[in-house]
Formats: sequence, structure tokens, C-alpha cells
Amino acid sequence: MEARDATAGAMVGSDGGDNKEKTPKKTTAPKNEGPQDKSGFEKIFGFRKEDLTSWQSLVTLLNRPTDPASLGIFRCLFGLLMAIDVTQERGLSHLDYKYLDGAPVCRFPLFNFLQPLPLDWMYLVYVVMFLGAVGIMLGCFYRFSCLMFMSTYWYIFFLDKTAWNNHSYLYGLIGFQLLLMDGNRYWSIDGLRRPSIRNAHVPLWNYTLLRTQIFIVYFIAGIKKLDADWVEGYSMSYLAHHWLFDPFKVILPVELVSLLVVHGGGLFLDLTAGYLLFFDATRPYACFFVSYFHCMNSQLFSIGMFSYTMLATSPLFCYTDWPRRFFARFPEFLRTVLPLTSPDIQPSASCVYNEAQSSNTEQRESPPVAKASKLRLKHKLAAIFTIVYIMEQFFMPYSHFITQGYNNWTNGLYGYSWDMMVHSRSHQHVKITYKDGKTGEIGYLNPGVFTQSRRWKDHGDMLKQYATCLSQLLPRYNITEPEIYFDIWVSINERFQQRIFDPRVDIVKADWSPFRPNPWLMPLLVDLSPWRTKFQEIEGSLDNQTEIVFIADFPGLHLENFVSEDLGNTSIHLLQGKVNVEVVEEKKNYTLLPGEQIKVPAGAYHKVYTVSEEASCYMYIYVNTTEAALQENFTKLFEIQERVRNGSETEPLPPELQPLIDAENDEGAEVNATDPIVQLFLKRQRRMKEVKKRREAGVLERLERFAVKKYYTIRRGFLMTAIAMRNLAVGLPPLEQLTREVEFANMKAPQADGSQDERLKDEVGHGEL
Repeated sequence: MEARDATAGAMVGSDGGDNKEKTPKKTTAPKNEGPQDKSGFEKIFGFRKEDLTSWQSLVTLLNRPTDPASLGIFRCLFGLLMAIDVTQERGLSHLDYKYLDGAPVCRFPLFNFLQPLPLDWMYLVYVVMFLGAVGIMLGCFYRFSCLMFMSTYWYIFFLDKTAWNNHSYLYGLIGFQLLLMDGNRYWSIDGLRRPSIRNAHVPLWNYTLLRTQIFIVYFIAGIKKLDADWVEGYSMSYLAHHWLFDPFKVILPVELVSLLVVHGGGLFLDLTAGYLLFFDATRPYACFFVSYFHCMNSQLFSIGMFSYTMLATSPLFCYTDWPRRFFARFPEFLRTVLPLTSPDIQPSASCVYNEAQSSNTEQRESPPVAKASKLRLKHKLAAIFTIVYIMEQFFMPYSHFITQGYNNWTNGLYGYSWDMMVHSRSHQHVKITYKDGKTGEIGYLNPGVFTQSRRWKDHGDMLKQYATCLSQLLPRYNITEPEIYFDIWVSINERFQQRIFDPRVDIVKADWSPFRPNPWLMPLLVDLSPWRTKFQEIEGSLDNQTEIVFIADFPGLHLENFVSEDLGNTSIHLLQGKVNVEVVEEKKNYTLLPGEQIKVPAGAYHKVYTVSEEASCYMYIYVNTTEAALQENFTKLFEIQERVRNGSETEPLPPELQPLIDAENDEGAEVNATDPIVQLFLKRQRRMKEVKKRREAGVLERLERFAVKKYYTIRRGFLMTAIAMRNLAVGLPPLEQLTREVEFANMKAPQADGSQDERLKDEVGHGEL
């Protein structure tokens, strides 16, 4: 039996394992073509150097006949995951909340002329996308299914930039690739309908495209992680506190877990995963580590089907005949429903056969004979497309010098750069000011009014769209020719909070072009990045009740701030530059130099002017006195409850504290408390117990909870879709009937209210963190 080609998982792939080990002796290639005559280069990369010496040989290589089994299994898995994704991340289950049909809503399409259809028609779009995904999974009317999925997917993708991310972009790319591939040659309904394509070869470029695409996802993500913020451990430092990293915290402090495991491990895996999947010797280890990595990501982030899609791509790097060998191990009575295990593969007009492959195929008895074929136009076009597509995918993550208008503190259209998780942001202050163009009246808007998204705060193109939309909506409220100003403070990767856009510019009239730099974007103060080390020292010196916010501002600008009455003992400490602090009510100004501080009154406005020639840096230090007093009362109530529980409390409790005993005697009952602090304490305790119970639940209970939650989510999506299809077919029913139908669709499992889960997370602090 011949040895298997050492590099069937190479980027251009190899069919060396397709027909060798499982093929009878009479169907193997002639001995002079055996592995013993292969050069070391061919054993490693799966092709010869001569295959790259001319255009004709390269076209022949890319159209080399290859086993369709691995591609067929991936097609099935991808279609299944996309069908699930339609109800989850694409939003079928909450489509009515997403598009708010008829409501005044500001939207953020890639092209301003793109607008969502009426709600019932949007449900139809999702039905088409879902049926396309199912068709891909089953390999049923394959090309048409791919077209259904791809066209509707990209329409929805372009319709809302706020939902863009790298993996959603990847799904669209894979859908486009599958449209051009022969993905229905193995384990498909099309194969049952058309025996001529069943179990037929596919050209090698089918695998080359998919393997290269996944390699790019890993490798470019690793290149992007060479950013100083990631290498120094500032991008995702909070992840080290997640329970998934508890095993590492047994031997390492949290700081080193963040630096070495989260950041160092992520960087190393992304840079090397594509290469390690490439070679036979390292592929088993690579599959283990990338599988572990993606399983962790599925728990760390809300990224839908991305982790599972990446898991489904790993077998693409294995021998293309792995499904035949895998399913051959199953009992004989299951073979009728499982994928084919026969090594006899039909020739295909999509492939180019040389003389050796032709003579090899002629020895077969059952399949049709594959004659040596000549290069056709479609073979050359396939090779050209493969090369151009790969070059384009390597170019796109670095094409931001073209689309400069979309560059902010980070480059690009936040979707195709593969800079996954490299940047984390926090927003401290957002103020929207409008000015009536005729009367000069000034007013303020709630941040996020008329929109459900928050991503407009970080992207100039979205901010321009948002300001334009507000200028069109505000005249309904007697505000004529409004001017819109945004004062947005952002911290990226634990830097100072600073302005991202110029607050003095009317964004409605501001110039913006996708091909020119944004003139009203404020620069990121990267020269202040070394202060982050000092931040950690300062924060470490404070007690648990003291909060701190670090601010940096530009010369000539000022920060207007209101200190809540809950925040007692608030002070400003100047770190760098020179500022004037104006206390509005007192009508007094105070000048601060580095190292000086001033206490600002609670319940009043103050302004901080930067008067130095360089950027100013200062920090607010404050204590939430209301929360501190509440925590102190909670501690006292807990101590009383403990003394009652262990019998050490000798004095009778006053009536307002009696509910503490009642709650102990009957944990399940609702206890009425007249004192608001006692009431809040008992409510908090009850929620803490619920959270503890959920976290300590067994595997079966967790799976049941997960399954029930997903069931009701998917159920709502399909019921609302059925209502929409009925509306399109026969018209709207009476309002009372429609109300009942929607209420039935909104039904949730008993004690499984999603909002309750969110309340529990808010009450505890950070959910699972």
C-alpha cells in the first residue's frame, strides 16, 4: 500500500490521499508515479516546482482533479450554521424590533440609497436567505440556493454598518466562494437527482480558495495583533478575570495571565495556526489548539456561529478523502444515509486530467473513463479568478489609504481588516447639542435618540449619517435648520478619556468623503500612552469605594461637567499641562499646575479649560457616597441576619427588620418590607441566590436551560415569519387578532424571562466575569 502524500493539507492542496489508501491495487497510479519518485518539495507542498514554471502548468495544477468529499462535508456544515445564524445574529427572531417599521429611526447603510423594505417584506427576504442556507446544507439546487443566500445576505449586510464585524464579512465571502465551486458533488440531493455529478472530482482551486481564505483570517489577525497595545496587554486585559482562565490563575497571577495567556497566546496562535494546519506533522496539534481556542471564544464573546464555523473549516486542511475513511468505520446498515465511502470518483469536465491521471482512471471498471483533457477557457478563468481573489484578500486589510474617510483611530470599514479584538473602547461622556438655525436656541438631545445603535459614537461616517438624519427629524419638533454638535469622550485600550471628534464643528454641514481624511477627527494622543503604567499604580493605591477617571484634553478646548449629588468628595488632580477650573455657581476660576488639585462641589456644574500649549492631563477622584452608605447598611443587615440565623441575636428585632426573619423562614415567598433599604437588601439577596443556583447548576440543567432559551428564540422568529407571510398573501387581519398572534409568538418559558437574566447580571456586576 502506498504511503500517503505528506502535504495533502497544503494551501494549494493535494489529492495524494484521495485515491491511494482506500483504492484497490489495480486503480493506483503507475509505479513510476509513486511517492518514492517524488521530490522533497513535492512531498512537503503537494505539487512540483515545475507546476509553477509556466502559465499552462499553473492552470493545470489549479484545475487538478481532487476528491469532493471534504468540500461536500464543509458545504453541509456551513449551510447548517448559516441557517441557525439567520435566526440568531442576523436577527430573524427580533426583526420587528430591529427595523421598527414606520417609526422615525436613523439608519446606517453603506450606501445612503439603501433602505429596508416594509417589515413583512423584510421577513420575506429572511425567508429567502434561510431557504438558501438550507439548500446549501442539503446540496439541493445548489447554485440557485447559493445565489438566494448570497444576494439576500449581502443586502442585509450592506443595510446596517452598525452590525458589521469580521466574521459576518467572512460568512458573505464563503457564500460567494461556494457559489462558484462544485460543492454539490458529494452527499447532496443534486447528486441523487443528477447521477452524472454524484461523487465527481472537483478542481483543486476549490480547496485552494477556502484554505487560503482561512489562512488569511488567522495570519492577518496575527499581524494586526503585533500592535503595541496588544503586545503590551492593554487590548483585552479584562478577559483574564473570566472563569475560563481560572486554571491558569493557579500558577500565574492575573496580570501575567492577561499578558502571556490572553495576549501572548492569542498572538502566537493567530500567527502560526495557518502554517501549522498546513503540514501533516503539525496538523493534529494545530487542530487541537484552534479547537480549544474557538471553544473558549464561544464562551467569552457573543459572536454567534463564528466559533463553530471556524471549527468546521479545520478539516478542510486535512486529506480531502477524510470523510470516506471516517464514515467507513460506521456499521453497514447506516451506509445508506451516510456519505459515500467508495473511492471510485467520477471524472469531471471542471478538472484537467493529464496523461498519468487518464491512464490511471482507465483501469477502473465502474466509473466513466477520464481522458486526458485540454485546457479550456473556463479552466483559465478559474485560475485567473483564484489568483486575483487571493491577491485582493491580502490587499483589502491594508487598503485604508484609499478609503481614508472611514479611518478613525482605527483604520477601515470595521469589517474586513481582521483586526479582531485588538481594540477595546469605553465611553465616559457623550453630549449632543443642537442649535436652531433661525432663533439660535440651544438644546440637548439624549445620546442615541432615534437609533438603537451605539457604534455611531466611534465612526465619522456614521456620525455624519446620524447628524443628517437628526437634522431631518428635528424640524418635526419645531427646530428649524438645526445645527448638530457632538462632544464624545472615548478611551481606547485603557488610555486617557479624550475627545474623538471636534465639538466645535456642525456635523450637519461638515465635509465628509470616503476618499479623503476626516477633517473633524481629533488625533489619538498616543504620546500619552506611557501614562497607562502610572494609571495602574494610582488605581492600586485607592480603596474599593474610591473611583477614578483619567482625562486628556486639547489646548483651547474645555470640558463642562456636572457632578452628581451622589458623588461626594470629588476632586480634580492635574497630571500634565495647565488648566483653569471654573465653578459656575460660584463664578470663580482656579488655575492648576501639575501636582495640584481642587475639590469641586457636588450637585453643580464646573468647567475645565486647557490653557497650556500642550494637551492637559488630569484625573477625577470621587466616592459614590450614596452607594457607600447603601453598602454599609447592607453589611449591617447581613450581620443581623447572621446573628438571627445562628441564634446569637438576643434582642427582639424592630418591626421594620422583621422581614429579615420572615425571609429566612420562607425563602420562596415574596416578603413585604416597609423599609426601602430592607426591601432592596432582600431583593438583592434573592437575586444573588438565583445567580448562585444558576452557576452551580449541573451540565444537564445548563443544557436544558440553553435549549429552552434557544427554542423560544427560534420559535418567535418562525411564528413572526408565518404572520408576515400570511399578511403578504391575504392581507392584514383585524387588529385584535394580530395582537393575539404576536402575544402568542412572544410567549416565553416559565421563569425564563430574558430580561430577568440581564437584571441578574446587572445586579451581580459583570455576569460571568
